[in-house]
Amino acid sequence: MVGVYKNSENGLLEFFKRELSVYHPRVFPRRISASQTLIEKIDLYGKLNGHRGCVNTIEFNSTGELLVSGSDDRQVMLWDWAKQKLKFSFPSGHLDNIFQARIVPFSNDRKIVMLSQLLENGSVETRRLSKHQGRVCKLAVEPASPYIFYSCGEDAFVRHYDLRSNSSTKLFYCSSFAEHLPNSCCPIALNAIVIDPRNPNYLAVGGADAYARVYDIRKYQVNTRTEAGSPVNCFCAHHLIQRDDVHVTALAYSNTSELLVSYNDELIYLFQKNMGFGQNPMPPASDRVQELADVQVYSGHRNSQTVKGVSFFGPNDDYVMSGSDCGHVFFWKKKGGQLVCLMSGDRHVVNQLESHPQIPVLATCGIEKSIKIWAPSSNDITPLPDNVNEIMEANRQGRENNAPVTLTPDVIMHVLYARRRQAQVYIESSNRGDNESDEDERGGYDSGLSGYDLSDEDGNSRECNIS
Repeated sequence: MVGVYKNSENGLLEFFKRELSVYHPRVFPRRISASQTLIEKIDLYGKLNGHRGCVNTIEFNSTGELLVSGSDDRQVMLWDWAKQKLKFSFPSGHLDNIFQARIVPFSNDRKIVMLSQLLENGSVETRRLSKHQGRVCKLAVEPASPYIFYSCGEDAFVRHYDLRSNSSTKLFYCSSFAEHLPNSCCPIALNAIVIDPRNPNYLAVGGADAYARVYDIRKYQVNTRTEAGSPVNCFCAHHLIQRDDVHVTALAYSNTSELLVSYNDELIYLFQKNMGFGQNPMPPASDRVQELADVQVYSGHRNSQTVKGVSFFGPNDDYVMSGSDCGHVFFWKKKGGQLVCLMSGDRHVVNQLESHPQIPVLATCGIEKSIKIWAPSSNDITPLPDNVNEIMEANRQGRENNAPVTLTPDVIMHVLYARRRQAQVYIESSNRGDNESDEDERGGYDSGLSGYDLSDEDGNSRECNIS
């Protein structure tokens, strides 16, 4: 009977199997939380109002009872999200926007890193542990420790913190893979850092290039001259290799060490552990690039105007979710990449999403000053909106309009010929003193692209990327 209902996506069948004692009582909540029927019933549960600026960070505590948020107003707020009630609020002490606030595990929810400590009498003790040069974009808290966490920033450094001391340790500097010359130094400003939940010794970071790098904090081999660390593995979508016009905005690890990578004005990709390039992808092996052509892709959204988060959803990370510039929340099946849910999450842009650690609930935030809580509270299954194709097409066109120009070899030769002809015409007309002729000739060659067909004789586009 178990085999008959295996991989069922129907929530009613899950209840049926529970009544027949097919499932162990502990298995049922995990199965029902992953059912597509439940996902399609997700609706707005409520709003948390209190911030006076854009909300940039949200996170549930380990039990899911509380939600912490940080904003452009530099306030940190602790919420009872179920009652939609603000429990506590305090100034962060930061001089600029708060990009992330995390509740330290096993601290009785009294430690929030940025860093502040909630005291027994309700007061707040805040202390500065260190300072990056430039913005600190993300924090990564070690899952099983009430003391250890890491930070990354625009200065390309990763720092290690132990709350039992009042200082931090600069671990390593993230540098470009193109940095192979003795006197070169190319920092990679970092936007994201995550810890592998199955092995907290592994840190993944991403930033101002196309590569997600994984470091082993036990052996990151710092270069004594540049302080650059050596990754144990790196990941990149095959068509983005050696592209300098894309960068990583967000990372997420699944419970099975799959790495989710979201790119600015590109798509989202899921990498298995065996899909990496090793320590250095330069130059990429052709057979390895071909293997990466089958990486799972999630599309339809747009990630351009702000830094978008990306996350898994479900007890077994069955779904992938992301915000979008169009103001929608996108839900895809992790396996196959099918879009199963599309919700209007903000009048402008949805930036961050956070899933509840125990139940099928999520929180989202964006340009608006409120936090939205979502739960499967709808009585009816909500289908994809009628204009879903128009929304996705508008996002696709926005990406392509912002993409680098791609020219075919024929067009390149046409441009070169046009420029050469223009120079010849100018020289000839100057020699003749015929200014009128000069203007007529140059008028026909200014762009060198007008009215030109970008395909070969068979009508197929032959592309050649120019950077």
